Amino acid sequence: MTHQEKLMAMHEHMKRIGVSRSTAAPPAWQLLWRLGIEVPPPLFLSFLSITLVMGTVFGLFWGLLMWVILWARQGVPLGIMATGTLVAGALFGLAMAAWLRHLARKHNLPSWAEYTGAPPVA
Repeated sequence: MTHQEKLMAMHEHMKRIGVSRSTAAPPAWQLLWRLGIEVPPPLFLSFLSITLVMGTVFGLFWGLLMWVILWARQGVPLGIMATGTLVAGALFGLAMAAWLRHLARKHNLPSWAEYTGAPPVA
């Protein structure tokens, strides 16, 4: 089964079990797939992988947005900006990892390498 076939099967499977498309295939993942980068969907990643990826991306964008909107005008020291960005990214990454791993366990999803698109046989 090719990566593209797995993705199509995953979209159908997620629809059947009630997982939204934006949860199963967030925009960042859709962009990577369109660019030809074959990464597993977030529901099939480990807790640590989700934490690092989502926390890093969120932290960078949140920190940049805070700097543009608020911190640059107030002259916030670099150390406080870095700490705020790291804390925000870590908290977001941990929350997303907890939520996505909960969904994966709830729906008994296997690893991406073992995934066939069919619900597991009980």
